[in-house]
Amino acid sequence: MPSNLLARLAPPLFVVIWATGFIVARTVAPYAEPLTFLLVRYVLAILVLALLVMATRAPWPINARDWRNSFVAGILLHGFYLGGVFWAVKQGLPAGITALVAGLQPLVTGLLAGSLLGEHVTPRRWVGIGLGFFGAALVVLPKLGGGVPPLALGISVLAMLSITFGTIWQKRTGGALDMRVNAIIQYMGAAAVTVPMVLLSEQGHMELTLPLLGALAWAVLGLSIGAIGLLLFLIRQGAVVGVATLLYLVPPVAALMAFAIFGETLSLVQMAGMACAALGVAVASRG
Repeated sequence: MPSNLLARLAPPLFVVIWATGFIVARTVAPYAEPLTFLLVRYVLAILVLALLVMATRAPWPINARDWRNSFVAGILLHGFYLGGVFWAVKQGLPAGITALVAGLQPLVTGLLAGSLLGEHVTPRRWVGIGLGFFGAALVVLPKLGGGVPPLALGISVLAMLSITFGTIWQKRTGGALDMRVNAIIQYMGAAAVTVPMVLLSEQGHMELTLPLLGALAWAVLGLSIGAIGLLLFLIRQGAVVGVATLLYLVPPVAALMAFAIFGETLSLVQMAGMACAALGVAVASRG
């Protein structure tokens, strides 16, 4: 695929594939413990990517620094972020609040990008970030409700900060490596921090049902390889604030998927939020 065509298709593809993660989480919840599922997903992604790297003879890092940088990126982007989100939801944090906390990422990224990456966030982009957050909040608003466990909320905030710093770390350190090799080392880092969490908090339960196997296959090929590959490509090609702002489109797209697959209703407020989030991303992308 020509690079200019990939650059045009990457943002919408990333949003759609990333949004399926919410569908996967809902699908596997009755059949597997969340951290166990994530660990299996990481291991299978490593195996699939390793076969691809062997087939294409992609170069591996030749110094310890590159291994360390990718390993740390994996801990932040996958291990702590996904592990924290899944654990918080398991502890009773409503999914709507989890999505709302994740929606703070572009705001935090915009605050940090100047000092850590030297990126200038224009007033127009700030307006887009604000519109995007407001729209995403409207989408998840009808799903809010129930008690909010303080510890689970705190872990959710830490997970959001983890992917924020992971994105910035990847932008600063991951530009030279082959993206397939980079992803393998990242999943090694993610697995390394997930193993002790599984041993401490779960029994390793997984029911090998058809829905779980289908969701696992998509989680490995679509999310762990497809979506993460697109994320690494977008980080390499553009400003991290712009990439983070794309995440505002994830709640609306996930809501549409839940409507189509699970029959969940969509209110006028949610539809207005979808339009506002899309407007925010459009404004921010021109900032």
